Amino acid sequence: MTRIDLHSHSSVSDGTDTPADVVEYAVAAGLDVLALTDHDTVGGIEEAAKYLPPGFTLVPGMELSCAYAGSSVHLVSYLFDPENPGLAEELRRVRSDRAARAEEMVRKLRDLGVDLTWERVLEIAGAGRDEYADANTIGRPHLARAIVEAGAARDVQDAFDRWIGSGGPAYASRYAIDPVRAVELVRAAGGVCSLAHPARAEGSLNGAVPLELVERMAAAGLGGIEADHPSHNRRQAVHWRGVAGDLGVVVTGSSDDHGSLSGRRLGCRTTDPEAFERLVAPATGVPLLRG
Repeated sequence: MTRIDLHSHSSVSDGTDTPADVVEYAVAAGLDVLALTDHDTVGGIEEAAKYLPPGFTLVPGMELSCAYAGSSVHLVSYLFDPENPGLAEELRRVRSDRAARAEEMVRKLRDLGVDLTWERVLEIAGAGRDEYADANTIGRPHLARAIVEAGAARDVQDAFDRWIGSGGPAYASRYAIDPVRAVELVRAAGGVCSLAHPARAEGSLNGAVPLELVERMAAAGLGGIEADHPSHNRRQAVHWRGVAGDLGVVVTGSSDDHGSLSGRRLGCRTTDPEAFERLVAPATGVPLLRG
């Protein structure tokens, strides 16, 4: 049976492995299809595509940062045209604000006595590396790793809990796209999309994406819900599978791998091949990349 993982990250955003290494680990994990979905960028796709073995399929994608009523919502998006003017403009704004927000959090951390520098955060993020040009996106996991290096947290999760999680003393908000508009932008760019880890929406009242929002996203063209995710327990997975069925969208399953930060778990959750074919069928932006 074809094994499909539709959510992964490389060092172009907040993963630890290069795009080439992500492909190598995916092959070693027995996957046949992988979506590389770095945060708000497709900057790693070109490199990853150079290392596809025969018979392996890469799905060009990204995880799009959205926000609703103060909570974080993520949209894993696939096969869109990254040059589409409307989507490209929003992505430039999102990436620019990511950097500004990270720099603001560095200032807050320094004011709170944490000895770290903006230059070190940039080094961890790989920003400015020639092979990725301006595609790298700077996120809180990069800050968290710098905080751990500075001795102000035991590990990345502790850095979030103590310093930079929502409501933390060094937290700063940033620009993110309205989720319904995000779906519309991706669809207008010829892409398709799935709601990422819906039971994990940082900042929401009950920790989950509101159902009324998901219904409006589905009406705008949402194609799937990532019900099978490592952060979801069995009850949550069953619930969101039911929501997907009620809304007539597919269920996706993904590892959301971030390299060593997540224990290199590519393939720990997968998407049914029939669901995958149904999800990508409407896409017209860019093709699947095959080795």
